[in-house]
Amino acid sequence: MSKPIPIRGEILPPLPQSLDRSQPSRLPEAASDEHLNLIATWLDDRFEIPGTRIRFGLDALIGWIPGIGDALAALASLFIVLAAWQRGAPRITILRMMFNLAIEDTLGAIPIIGDIAHVAWKANRRNYNLLIRDPQSRRRHTWQDWLFVVAAALIMILLFLAPFVLLVYLFKSQRPLH
Repeated sequence: MSKPIPIRGEILPPLPQSLDRSQPSRLPEAASDEHLNLIATWLDDRFEIPGTRIRFGLDALIGWIPGIGDALAALASLFIVLAAWQRGAPRITILRMMFNLAIEDTLGAIPIIGDIAHVAWKANRRNYNLLIRDPQSRRRHTWQDWLFVVAAALIMILLFLAPFVLLVYLFKSQRPLH
């Protein structure tokens, strides 16, 4: 009868440099669905007006800070769009997400109406629902993807800055009352 050979742990070859987990990753891991849902909840529907079914979040509250409130809310809203892009969401989904933000943030620049728009439109909740609805495919982003994201971000910045540029133009074009 032969003597049994002791079973030892499997010896694996070293991971390629691109898969070595001991080295810090250059790109941050995409946020989990739970984290993105938490962000959408806090920004869009964390609080409820007592006695009603009207929900609102920090997005509507931050908008009350003159000058920078809407900009801060817009930056926080871009986190879900960035997570969708990192996951390899289709360009059309990212475009729809950007349009959701454009609608809310453009209306958000209008006093009073903007606050109502934040409560009614809920762009972050819409974007989260778009993200989890689409089947995600892991793929490497090409230069066209980068170009698309940069162009969409620039369009968003232009849409956000347009009301301020218009106000500066109107103030400079007024004649003195002498």
